[in-house]
Parts: sequence; structure tokens; C-alpha cells
Amino acid sequence: MYTRFCAALARLCMGFGVAGLVLLIVAVLYQVIGRYVFNDTPTWAESGAVLLVLYVTMLGMAVGVRDAGHIGLESMLVLVPERVRLRMELLIHALVLLFGLVMAWNCSLLALSVWDYKIPTLGLSEAFKYAPPAVAGALVALFSFEHILALLRGTEVEPAWH
Repeated sequence: MYTRFCAALARLCMGFGVAGLVLLIVAVLYQVIGRYVFNDTPTWAESGAVLLVLYVTMLGMAVGVRDAGHIGLESMLVLVPERVRLRMELLIHALVLLFGLVMAWNCSLLALSVWDYKIPTLGLSEAFKYAPPAVAGALVALFSFEHILALLRGTEVEPAWH
């Protein structure tokens, strides 16, 4: 059940990531047309694009951890005995889980600390800049825990895009 939940969550993140990429293209296109065709640069487009890049990147990173699409820390583990490999993979996923928790916690603190400040060109709270890494950290922790459970069961985590 946990694996199905994580797979659905990863697919949802990928869907939001694709939608974010489309919005990013639209924002940049609108900015270019505004600047070079109408000679009237929309001030919100650049800040909006930067914010969209944060969301798309962080969601993609979290899904990459779940689908093992990241740079594998376990590359050298193919050379060691099975028993050592399992322990090392558990350690790697535990460290990634810890990293995700620390990232979620600290970015949440940052978001709360700047909640009252506004992004001038968007009128949104500055917290929107720190929300993506906070959410991504929580997702990384969830997905790393899924990998740990799969290793203990002797199964593999199937990528969300299958």
C-alpha cells in the first residue's frame, strides 16, 4: 500500500512538473514578446519563471530519488559481496532519508521566517521560494523510506513512469 501511495505521489509530482514546464515556457515567451514586440516588459514574468524553475526542479529531484534516476552512490557496490552490498545500500538510503528530513525542516524554517515579506513583482510571500525545497525534502524522505522497505523485503521499487 505504501509503494502504491508513493508511486501515485511521484506521478502527481511529475504531472505538476510537466505543467510547471509548460507555464515556464509560456511565461518566458510572454516576456520575450512583451520586451521585443510590444516594447513593454512584463515585470512579473522573470520572477514567475524563476519561481517555476524552483518548483519544477525540486519536484523532479524528488521523483528522481524515488525512481533511482539520480547519480547512483551505489555504483561501486556491484563489486562487493551481496551481504555487504545490502548493508551499504541501506546506509545510503538512510543517509538520503536523513538529508531529506533536514532539508524539509530547515527550508520550512526559512519559509516561516520570511512569510511576511513579499516578492515585489509577484505580490506573493517570499515563503513561496522556500516551499519547493521543503516539500521536496519531505518527498525525498518518503521515497527513501520506500527504498529501505523494498531492500528489507528483497524487492525493487518500480519507477513511477511505468
